[in-house]
This record gives sequence, C-alpha cells and structure tokens, in this order.
Amino acid sequence: MEQFIIPRVIVHVDMDYFYAAIEEREDPSLRGKAVVVCMYSNRGESSGAVSTSNYLARETGIRSAMPCKIARSKNPDAVFLPVRKQLYEQVSEKVMTILRSNADNEEGFEKVSIDEAFIEITESCKNDYDIAKDMGIRIKEEIKANENITCSVGIAPNKLIAKMASSFQKPDGITVVRPNDVKDFLKPMPVKKLWGIGKVTEEKLYEIGIRTVSELASCDVMELISSFGKSKGMWLKNAANGEDPTPLKGRKGADQIGRMASLEHDSRNESMIFLLLNELIGDVIVKAEARKVYFRSMTVTVIFSDFKTSTKSRTLSHAVCDRNILMETAKEIMNKFLEESAMNFRRIGIRVEDLQESTGQKNIFDF
Repeated sequence: MEQFIIPRVIVHVDMDYFYAAIEEREDPSLRGKAVVVCMYSNRGESSGAVSTSNYLARETGIRSAMPCKIARSKNPDAVFLPVRKQLYEQVSEKVMTILRSNADNEEGFEKVSIDEAFIEITESCKNDYDIAKDMGIRIKEEIKANENITCSVGIAPNKLIAKMASSFQKPDGITVVRPNDVKDFLKPMPVKKLWGIGKVTEEKLYEIGIRTVSELASCDVMELISSFGKSKGMWLKNAANGEDPTPLKGRKGADQIGRMASLEHDSRNESMIFLLLNELIGDVIVKAEARKVYFRSMTVTVIFSDFKTSTKSRTLSHAVCDRNILMETAKEIMNKFLEESAMNFRRIGIRVEDLQESTGQKNIFDF
C-alpha cells in the first residue's frame, strides 16, 4: 500500500557567512577583504578556532573550526576579528522575526541555529511553487532591506530537500525544487551531499560500492539494513529518493503565540488594516484558550511596502486571556504606527508573550 504524503512547501533560509557578513556591515572598509571571525581562547589571539569566514577567506583554504594559527598561515593578510556573540544574536533575532512572520503559523517555524531556519508556507502559497518562489524572493528582500545582509533560500516539498537546495546557489541565491524534480535534483550528487550523511557513513557506503545518491536510491533496501541496521538503512533509502516526512519542530508549548498575514494589497486603509488585525487577534485568542494560557505582554509587527519591519510591544498590568483587552491595546499600537509613518502597510502581525498556565477562572481578587 503506497504511503500518502500530504503536499507541503518548506523553505530553508541560510544566512551567508553570517558573522563575517555582520562585521562587513558594521565596518564597510572590510568589504573586498578576506575576513575571518575567530573564537579566541584565554591564551589570546595565537590560539582559538575559526568561527566563520567570508568567501574571499574561504578561497584561500580557511575553514570553520580550523585553528586560528593555521588560518593565519594560510592568509596572513586576512582581517582576523573576535566573535561578538551578543551582536550576532541581536541580528539573528531580527532575522528570525522576519522568517517567523512569513510562516503559515507559529508551528510552521523551526529555528535550526543562530543563522538558519525552516518555515512552512504551504497555506500561504496555496501549494503553488511559483507563488512560493515569489515569497522566497520577498523574504530575501525583507532581510536585505532590514539588516543589510544576504541569505540563500531553498524551497522544496520537505526539509531534507529544502536544506540541500539552500546550499545549491550560495551566496545570495534561491533554488526551487518542485516535487516532480526532486529525483533529478538528487541524482547526480555524491552521497556526502545528502543532508545527514557524515564521514563515517560516507566511507561505509563507499565500501559497499555506493558513491552517488542515484546509486544509493537504487540499492536494495535489505542490503542497506544489513549494513546499517533497520532504522538507518530505511532512512538512507528514503532520503536518497527524496522522501522526508519529518515535521517542523515548531515550538510546542512555546512562550509565545502569534499570527501574521498580508493585506490584500499594500495600503494605509484603516478599515482594511483593523479588519485583518481583528481576524489575527481572534486566531491568537483561540490558540491561547486551547492551550489554557494567559499572556502578560503583546507585540504588534508591521512590514511596510519597502519591506522595512517595525515592532512595538506593550506589557499589561496582569496576565489575561481577553480578546477585548488585546484588541484595544493592539489598536492603540496600530494607530501609533499610522501616525508615525506615511508608508503603506504590506503585512501586519500580533504576538502574545510571557505566557502563564491557566489555573481556573480568574477574578478581580486574583489581581
């Protein structure tokens, strides 16, 4: 019996040489130079390891995790800088806000690391890969407009292929792999390019005569199970055929609930804006009630027609789960946005945070 796979559209966004790109942004004189960001040890700049480097540095053989001493010997003229983790985390949070705002819902966002994430846009693009590509381009533009750094984007029917696609045209690229193109996309690749295959697995596959993804896909599954065990063997067979049912690891029980959506067209029309805001608030309240939680703070996000993103937050005097209070406060914030900017609105969002478990009906004495 053939397994029925629900069609999905998954986007993987991977920032380009993230730490070094931020350093170039902060100091434009670094552009055109080999830049290496190092995690130094307590012994000073003569020790430690490379955290990341830009592409000019990589062309000279410098790689992540390489000892800084070796990196300096490969390119003495490169600019070596210490890691500024707090700065990178601040930029990452802004990038992740943009990505989260483009996901179908809160469960459709999965942060993988400080500089990469998956989002699901199946509903937003109506499972149409042409629309999905337009969304991917828009995401790249939003990040560039807001943070002045670039990213590479992969769009595919599952996480495995989306992850591999984002690396296909680095830097600043976008690769779309439609469901019918998955096998052709994988066919010519060496097995080491298959996401999830490490050095040990690669060498073991070589031992049994498998060097390409195509050869792995056509290999008898029982032979793979014999060599790798049932779980790993089945995974290798499925992955080589481009199959990956893995769901996004949305933040189950996360400390926030949010919704975001686009206006029918870029506009400052208050009726249109508040109608959509009311709809988003309704969805958030339904989710909060389903999780039996109250919220203490809230954030309204606006993405303008030039892709600039702005947020305003408000902390309430006590935790509530009340649609009227949320709507009243959100309207006040939205009116501030309308007063402060003449730009048309493109997307708006509402998020509640500082969640607290409900322990029963709250009354005035609880506050």
